[in-house]
Amino acid sequence: MTNLSPNFNGLAAGKPAKKNYPPPFSLRFTYEERARLDAERGNKPLSVHIRERLFGDDAAPRKRRGNSPVADTEALGRVLGALGQSRLSANLNQLAKAVNTDSLPVTPETESDLQEACREVSALRADLLRALGKTPGDGP
Repeated sequence: MTNLSPNFNGLAAGKPAKKNYPPPFSLRFTYEERARLDAERGNKPLSVHIRERLFGDDAAPRKRRGNSPVADTEALGRVLGALGQSRLSANLNQLAKAVNTDSLPVTPETESDLQEACREVSALRADLLRALGKTPGDGP
């Protein structure tokens, strides 16, 4: 039978010890103080901003956020805004239905409209790739 009493790290005996990190620190702010900190921090995590304000250049570096592939948030915002305002998916569905039922007359005007739509989709794709830190010539 194993001993389940806590050891000096607060872990049950017999379990491998983890890195000994200090416990988290909790701090309460007024709504005004929190709003001020949020405005000052920009897009940095709040904990990083507070640590930098407290310790200045002596603040220990922390892990960088690596889970966000967004390289250009402005370009991503443009793409998402354009997609939100468009009826792209509904229009493509209507075109596919018309093609499948042979009810789409292909006139020079229709062909021109389709080419313009393809250019717009291509531009959205290029903006999205740039926002994700890739060049438009890259693969998926």
